[in-house]
This record gives sequence, C-alpha cells and structure tokens, in this order.
Amino acid sequence: MFETLNEIGIIQQLATTEFNRRMPDGLHISHFGVINHLCRLGDGRTPLGIANAFQVTKATMSHTLARLSDRGLVELKQNPDDGRSKLVYLTARGRVFHERAIAAVAPALETMDENLDLEKIIAMLPTLRELRAYLDNNRGA
Repeated sequence: MFETLNEIGIIQQLATTEFNRRMPDGLHISHFGVINHLCRLGDGRTPLGIANAFQVTKATMSHTLARLSDRGLVELKQNPDDGRSKLVYLTARGRVFHERAIAAVAPALETMDENLDLEKIIAMLPTLRELRAYLDNNRGA
C-alpha cells in the first residue's frame, strides 16, 4: 500500500507543477481547486467548509479566498443563517476563469491522451474512488 500511495503522491506533485505552470493570471492550482470545488458542488459554501474539504486551516483558506475575491473571482456574502460567518459565491468572472484554466491545461491532457493507455487509466478510477472515499471517511483515524 505504501508504494501505491507513494506513486499517487509523486503523480500529484508532478501534476501540480504542470498545472501551476499553465494557470492563467498568475494563479495557482490551489486557487483553481477552490473555483472547481464551487463549480462542482455549488455556491454558498462557508470558508470553514471549504477549508475542511481541502484539509487546510481556516486562515489558509481565508488567504486563498481573499486573493480570489481581490481578483473578482469569488464574492463573500454574509450568511443569512449565521451572522458570524460568510458564504462564498462564484462570480461570472470566476466561471470564465474556470473555463480558461481548463482550456489552459487541455494541451497537456491531450498529450497524455496520445501517449498513455487511457482505457487502463480509466479502469483504475473505481479503485481510486474507493481509496479516496476510504481516506476521506477515516480522516484523523
């Protein structure tokens, strides 16, 4: 199992470096990750909920959200159910950034498609999802 997790970790490092190199507007994969999270799961998430999803501190996520807000990619609004917290919403500009970021990494993904056996990789997805779910459900255990 160690070898498997080690390979996944190395793949993650290599992919992150490649994605960071291609991200538009000088942003990083961590910024794209938050935008993608909101696109995938929907707006109106709390900063703490997003921080927990990414397993970073609330302060780290607050810094990331501030950078995204300063660039007009997200908007933080007061939580109507809890005046002490805020909710995060994607802006139209944030949705455009999401599309541009995906387009920016597309050439690298196409090259991978041409050089790797995609059927074998796709066949691994159920097992990788099972591993992710296990790790997610057993955080800190």
